[in-house]
Order: sequence, then C-alpha cells, then structure tokens
Amino acid sequence: MCAHLGVGARSGVPVDEVLALVDAVLREAGLTRAAVRSLATLDTRAAEPGVAGAAGELGVPVRGFTAEALAAVSVPHPSALPLAATGTASVAEAAALLTAEARPCRGGPGADARLVLLVPKRKTRHVTCAVATCVPVRPNEDAPGARLLHLAHGYIAGEPGSPPTIPTPHTTAAMDTHTHSDAHDLRHHGDAEVRDEKLIDLAVNVRTNTPPDWLRERIADSLTGLAAYPDGRAARAAVAERHDLRPNRVLLTAGAAEAFVLLARALPARRPVVVHPQFTEPEAALRDAGHEVGRVLLRAENDFRLDPAAVPEDADLVVIGNPTNPTSVLHPAASIAALARPGRTLVVDEAFMDAVPGERESLAGRTDVPGLVVLRSLTKTWGLAGLRIGYVLAEPETVAALERAQPLWPVSTPALVAAEACMSRVALAEAEHAAHRIGVERAHLLAGLAEFDEVRTVAGAEGPFVLVRIDGADAIRDRLRLLGFAARRGDTFPGLDRNWLRLAVRDRATTNRFLQALDQALLLGG
Repeated sequence: MCAHLGVGARSGVPVDEVLALVDAVLREAGLTRAAVRSLATLDTRAAEPGVAGAAGELGVPVRGFTAEALAAVSVPHPSALPLAATGTASVAEAAALLTAEARPCRGGPGADARLVLLVPKRKTRHVTCAVATCVPVRPNEDAPGARLLHLAHGYIAGEPGSPPTIPTPHTTAAMDTHTHSDAHDLRHHGDAEVRDEKLIDLAVNVRTNTPPDWLRERIADSLTGLAAYPDGRAARAAVAERHDLRPNRVLLTAGAAEAFVLLARALPARRPVVVHPQFTEPEAALRDAGHEVGRVLLRAENDFRLDPAAVPEDADLVVIGNPTNPTSVLHPAASIAALARPGRTLVVDEAFMDAVPGERESLAGRTDVPGLVVLRSLTKTWGLAGLRIGYVLAEPETVAALERAQPLWPVSTPALVAAEACMSRVALAEAEHAAHRIGVERAHLLAGLAEFDEVRTVAGAEGPFVLVRIDGADAIRDRLRLLGFAARRGDTFPGLDRNWLRLAVRDRATTNRFLQALDQALLLGG
C-alpha cells in the first residue's frame, strides 16, 4: 500500500520535527517511509524549509494546494481554528485526501475505488500530519478500520451526507456603547469577554472558587436583616483596625469603581494625570466629570516601570495602580510616594495588593504621605464582584468630601457584613495563603509561556495576571475563543495595542489546557 502525506506547518518548523511526526504517523498506519509517494500542504507552506527538507529526506515531491482547493474537501476531524486561519477545517487531512485522489497508487477513485484516511491528523508543537491512500473495494464493502465515502461526499465523522460539525465563530464580546474621542475603549472591561458565552475565563481577574463557604454563610445570614437600613459603622471600624487607622480615614464604597467616580466629582482638579497602561475606569470617570485628562505612558521596553520624573510637576491629581492592571508590575512604594507634592492628590489603586504576599510595597495605612488616597477592593480575592464592596483610605478631609458626594446608604447590608468578615484575622490569613498560591500558579503559567518563541511576557509580574505580547494577538485571541478560552484584549488600555493580551492566573490544570490551546492558535497563525 502506498501513502500520501498531508502536512500543516507553522512558519519556521524544523525538518527534524516534521520527520519525527511523519515517522510516528507511518508507524500508526503500519507503513514505512518506502510507502510514501508524495507530501502535500498549503501552497504558501510548500517552500517552507522544514517541509521541503522533509520531503527531500523522504525522496518525494512537495505538492502545494491553494486554500480554496483544500476548503472544498470535507474532513473527518474538522477544527474551527484552521478554518478561520486558512479556510479549510484541516490542512493535513484535506491535503492528504487531495493528493491521494490526484496520485492514486493503483487505479483511481471511482466506482471500485475509495479514498481512505489511514491516520487522521496528528500534531506536535509546530506541525500536523495525516496520511491517506486510495484502494479498490468491492461494492458495499468497507476497507478495514475506516468508513469510506466517495470524495464527492468527503470523508466525515457521523452519518454519510451529514455536514462536518464546525463551532460557530464567536463574535467579539459586546462592549458598552459609551464612546470617547480617544481610540481606546475605556469602558471595555474583562467581563465583556465572557458575557453570554460559555468560555474558560482568563479575562476576569477574580479568584476562582470564591466566595469561600464561610463567607457565603455570613452573607446569607445577613439577609434576615434586610428590612433595616444599612449601618456601616462596624465594617468601617473593622477596616480601620485592619490598617491601623482611625475610622475617619476610611470610606466604604460600592466597589473601587464608585470611588473613582467620587474622586472625579468631589475633588477639585485642574490637571489630572493617569499613569498608563492601567485600569481605565479612573480616566473614564474623570472625563465623564468634565476633566481634561493627561496621560503618562510607561514604556514596554522598560517593562512598564514607573519613572516618577515622567509625571508633570503641575499635575494636581495623579492616579496609578499598584500592582498595576494590566501589566502586573509592582512599583516600589518609595517610587510612588515620591510622586506626592503639596497640593496634589495622589491616588493609588491597590485593588490587587492583597494578591501580593505580605502586601509589600503597599501604602495603605501610611499617614505620612501628603494627599495620599489608597483604594482597595474586596472583589478580586474574595469573589464579590456582584456584591460591590471596596473602600478608600485617605486624610479625614478627603474622606469627608467624598462621603458628601455619596448617596445615602451606598453600600448594602450584605456587602457591609462581607467587608467586616474579610477584615478578620482568619480571613487575612486565608488571603495571604491565596496570595502565595497565586505566586506558584503564576510561575507555572510564565514557565509555559516561555516555551513559545512568539510570546513575550512583561517581566516581574506580581499580580494574579500576566501581560503578554504576541504579534497579531487580536487574531490569536479570536482563535482562543473558538477553542473555548477567553483572554482579555489589550488594545483598550492606553499605551497598548492589538498585539497585547492579559491572562488571569488559574490553577495548573486550567493553565495546561490553555497552553495547549495557545499552541494550536499559534500553529494556525504561523
């Protein structure tokens, strides 16, 4: 029996990797290299050194088929990713079947001959391979081990005549209709990446398997008191004690997002500046309040590290994240404190600081930095995005100004109960343990990403997410969605473009599945 190979290859694939997979596929078919008659691929890959070199080693010609020709072939193991990238649901299988039809071993496909896909596509990191042949059969006889159909009907999974099952491509996640003259959509957030779709979520930075059972129970118990108006005194005192502050330096808010709105509306600012890339809600809130916002863009070549000298001296309100979303950079506390000036409000978004072991570099609890405002969120570590609870730590005069801008009873009773519970010693110990666990899982993710030549990670990540650069990351993101994974697009963050993605840190099993999906997405984009 002769064999016709179909190969799908990523740019730069080495000859040895192609030959190793070819040999494995031939062994699976019970054949040797001597049986190979041809090697076929997408025409744009025919001259690829790894493909041409493998064909030379095998002593067979390379045949390149157009994307249109490959797309006309129904394949038994269709995938949406190659369909999106090349127009065919499997380059390897379609090329193998086409070349077997064009170069039959004996006779040709017709009334007494059928095309057989001896081995469906198999893959390594950079290449896929399938093997097909054409054999004579008697009427109503199937060749051993495979269902045989006339090429006109294709070789497909399921019943004859049924179309291959291709996942419907997901559209780009819905986003808020709020617009700005700026090219970046400041109102796009990670939740839009997973809204209304069943995807594995690497777009939202909320810790998985939260809230913990004990916190759920505390929140559930609070429902018996919903007839009474919320009383935030106990929660406020608990937050103050946790940071060794007086209660008049604490303001409870409906998440950190409300705090950004209060700051934009309640504090006078002539020249507000936001340090980017960073969470976009502070700038959006400032713009909505009528402010003209300046930007300080940290540079990728410096791994997005803060240079305090880059902030204009006349900026009277400065906003920076630490650790910063989306870069995961943890700036030294001294560098941020150096931004303080008389008459300047220095806003530090520490929404992810409790994901850093020991909360090193935190400014929460500091009273010696003039104009300091620290924002915290309980959303990320405790899984309370739907409850909306956060807080502000600032000078009493600033807290009073923000509080006057709040509506009455801005934080619900269940949220207040959650805040108080999360300030307990047991809860803080659990958060610290989770922070260490995140560090371990982040290291595993970074090690996996380092295996890809196409992926560059921002050095020194300290948050529960990492920022990566991939040429054409927007297309990679779309392919990942087809594989069931949601990644956060980077182009909505000022200072980033379509070549950036943010990835949440998840457990090892999820990360391993994601890395496999990323490998496929990169293979098809190569």
